[in-house]
Amino acid sequence: MEPAPAGFAQAREQFLAMVEAIHPQLHRYCARLTGSVIEGEDIVQDTLAKAFYALSMMPEVPPLRPWLFRIAHNAALDFLKRHGTKYTEARDDLDDTIGFEDRADPAVVRAALSRFLVLPVSQRSAVILKDVLGHSLDDAAATMSTTVPAVKAALVRGRARLRDAAPAPAALDASRRADLDRYAALFNAGDWDGVRALIGEDCRLDLVSKSQRRGKAVGLYFTNYEKQAVRLAVAELDGELVLAATTPGQDRPSYVIRLDWEDGRVHQIRDFRYVSYIADEAAIAAR
Repeated sequence: MEPAPAGFAQAREQFLAMVEAIHPQLHRYCARLTGSVIEGEDIVQDTLAKAFYALSMMPEVPPLRPWLFRIAHNAALDFLKRHGTKYTEARDDLDDTIGFEDRADPAVVRAALSRFLVLPVSQRSAVILKDVLGHSLDDAAATMSTTVPAVKAALVRGRARLRDAAPAPAALDASRRADLDRYAALFNAGDWDGVRALIGEDCRLDLVSKSQRRGKAVGLYFTNYEKQAVRLAVAELDGELVLAATTPGQDRPSYVIRLDWEDGRVHQIRDFRYVSYIADEAAIAAR
């Protein structure tokens, strides 16, 4: 394979530095729209890829925050439409603006990610933008391509429904738990031959927001971990079992790793160590 020109990597790093401060805000928005920190990050990565390409054809840089949020909103809607169980829409009567308050609802700010899925998408988006992220009504309307009265109506209904919603318990996969326990035990024991034996020949590695590898090139990933004192433990994240990674000197997980299995072997690794804000954002429960 021919290596990519050095200029590509340099331009990408410059772009990521430009959007670094906005990146976690985009994730807070997308994670709540999807009810999942991992799916939310997928949408953020898609957003940044689209923005990077679009920016290369622009004569000047647009105001980054509103521009990126509009791209993220549209990318999230496309994702939700492909996953129909998470996409519902409702028309809010503009009379619903009666009782609107401009200040954020504290119960909304504290709500768990999965709770937002009870809301139709317009209400979900309005509540997240206004109450969780502190956007103005004008900015929220611009992101959603709608009007301020429509945002107010969505907020009134969305806030009320969210306060009344009860989270549904998720069923966890016992066989997945056994696979992750085995992987974590070998990893923590430093049995790297044993860990590598669990990896499929065509395994895909995604060091999210950093690099991707496949097949034999995945081996270097474990070589790097051999030099680090990272501990793994099985944990629950958004109703799914993952591996929570704790680094030396920390008393809580620093990031998560998601493994996909096929015929008893790992066929995909998604390591979120370079987007550690996910651990800060997520409710990671030991299992």
